[in-house]
Amino acid sequence: MDIVTLAQAAEQTITNEGYGAIGYGLAAIGPGIGIGILVGKTVEGMARQPEMAGTLRTTMFLGIAFTEALALIGIVAGFLF
Repeated sequence: MDIVTLAQAAEQTITNEGYGAIGYGLAAIGPGIGIGILVGKTVEGMARQPEMAGTLRTTMFLGIAFTEALALIGIVAGFLF
């Protein structure tokens, strides 16, 4: 193998890893926005009806779990592609 072939292989490896990081960064934007909206609306609901705080909190945690699943799918997709 000559030096040009090794340089091309190294360049291709670096480029592919960079795309995975960019892809995961883009995949994390959606869940981040979703969790922000979810928590904000839950706090707003608790302020309007304090007696429903326990129910709202439980529902919020379920919503956060489902939203975080999207981020985990995004990181797995980044490793696969």
